Amino acid sequence: MSRRIARAGLAAALGAAVLLAGCTTPEPTPTPTPTEPPVHQGEARLPDAPATVLPGATAADLALAASEAFFAAAPVVVVAAPDPDARLRAASVAVALGAPLLLEPVDEPAAPASAAETPAADPTAEPTEEPTEEPTGEPTEDPAAALAAEIRRLDALAVVTVGDVLAELPRGVEVVPAPADDADLADLLRVALPTRPLDDPAAEVAAVGALDRTAPALLVPPAPEAADAEPGTTDPEPSGVAKARAPRAADPTPSATPTGPPAPELPLTELPDAPEGGVLLTTGDPAELAAVATARAAGVDVVVVPSGDPRVLPATVQALAAAAPERVVAVGDAFGTAEDLAWKAATAATGVELPGGGQVHFPGRRYVAMYGSPGIPALGILGEQDVAASVERARGLAAAYQPLTPDVVVPAFEIIATIADRPAGDDGNYSNELPPESFVPWVEAALEAGVYVVLDLQPGRTDFLTQAKLYESLLVYPNVGLALDPEWRLGPNQVHLRQIGSVHVDEVNAVIAYLGDLARTHHLPQKLLVLHQFMQRMIVGRELVDTADPAVQVLIHADGQGSQGGKAGTWANLHENAPAGVVWGWKNFIDEDHPMATPEQTYQVQPTPHFVSYQ
Repeated sequence: MSRRIARAGLAAALGAAVLLAGCTTPEPTPTPTPTEPPVHQGEARLPDAPATVLPGATAADLALAASEAFFAAAPVVVVAAPDPDARLRAASVAVALGAPLLLEPVDEPAAPASAAETPAADPTAEPTEEPTEEPTGEPTEDPAAALAAEIRRLDALAVVTVGDVLAELPRGVEVVPAPADDADLADLLRVALPTRPLDDPAAEVAAVGALDRTAPALLVPPAPEAADAEPGTTDPEPSGVAKARAPRAADPTPSATPTGPPAPELPLTELPDAPEGGVLLTTGDPAELAAVATARAAGVDVVVVPSGDPRVLPATVQALAAAAPERVVAVGDAFGTAEDLAWKAATAATGVELPGGGQVHFPGRRYVAMYGSPGIPALGILGEQDVAASVERARGLAAAYQPLTPDVVVPAFEIIATIADRPAGDDGNYSNELPPESFVPWVEAALEAGVYVVLDLQPGRTDFLTQAKLYESLLVYPNVGLALDPEWRLGPNQVHLRQIGSVHVDEVNAVIAYLGDLARTHHLPQKLLVLHQFMQRMIVGRELVDTADPAVQVLIHADGQGSQGGKAGTWANLHENAPAGVVWGWKNFIDEDHPMATPEQTYQVQPTPHFVSYQ
């Protein structure tokens, strides 16, 4: 068959098909089913370590560190300009979206190379894709590049910019400027966004930390007072933001007519699942605002710790106790190393506080103590009555001091646990070690009554550390500290009352190290170590006493007796060349002082004693 015949036959067949179709009812065209737009969800996470301190020299660095710590991926990222109001607004946006908040670096990027220095582009070359490598964790010299790298790591589809963000953002990511109008912003985010004015501008970080991503709100600064500005004048940009910065080349120029492209929209998203068992700690510094917003966006609870030590305030102790976190993340250098943060946070999470609140002795607290040994009246007033009466008497002594200070005055017992003795005893150390179990009723009654207890050691020819370990079963109580009495620390050939004893600083530091390890191991509140002294030579090398351990507070207690003039001289002498970081105690001798100082006179001593005892 020729091609022509074949084509004629094909034409006849097609003509018949057309005639047949004219006699048949056409099938209706099916209506296409609309495709639902995809819903994207980020992936929130916690660091693997029990405690993490986010590094960063700037607010932008801290924001990057928080993003990496709390998000493995995020379909939307929020970027704020270096303007406090923009950052506050961006924090609300980030929490509402469940998205990390990054900050445009304040420092300007390096100036572009001149045309003479820049190689001419090859118009025939294929476009190259931007690198997509994971960040290495190495510090970068270009903060703008670090910002872009983090957005790529998160696999972001869109970036919401708040304020005049000029940093170059990665190509292929939809840039969505946040509307200045609150209602338009709520429409963009697809959420109800009631405004919440800040009552205290200084507490904006705490306000961000309290945002609820499931019921978001728009934090706004307090309304400024009316200014006497002339008509037509405008306020300068806050925070010294440069007005001369040129917009990046990618910035779209707003259209003057409604025929321009539609405003970009955000992809549909849902909140990431909140990781369990974590908490973020912040000092409340404004530089930490973005990091706090990112934590809340991830669903992580936030606790404000102004001092950087979660043991200090009762509120932070109880907040951590309620959270019972398995992993703790902190923002900034105030929290120390991750190792320090781990034990401090674990201690706070016990919720066990010292008498008077919190887990650190000073500032904010002072002690008034009864000195002696139970059942032995000759050694001091503590032995003149039973435990119940001693609690009431200690409370009365403390109450006399409370009107004299804004600090909490806590009643205390100073119990002589090992008594200097003239007979050498079976162990030959000239010290009578009373059985630890005999003090348990006193320690437990004191614990219940809010009374602090100090166990006083008079070791004779043995060393302080050996005797301290004998009372470890008592030292693990949260309300029990230790006192060392060098007057009764004898050398190998010495006996009591023939000379005044002394101790070398190395022995004192060994006790401090023991107490610190005990507190960290058992997650105990800070231990108080009292060093009794009325002569410089009683502690050899005293200037080298280790006061750096935050698990132990060292207090030098002036034991001088006699006239008030003589006691004042002893007080002044002991302050010479004292180690940094110590606090001070004063003893009132009921029978030996002439006259004994009243509470008012005692607190006129400078510096005001943190620990006053009566013997």
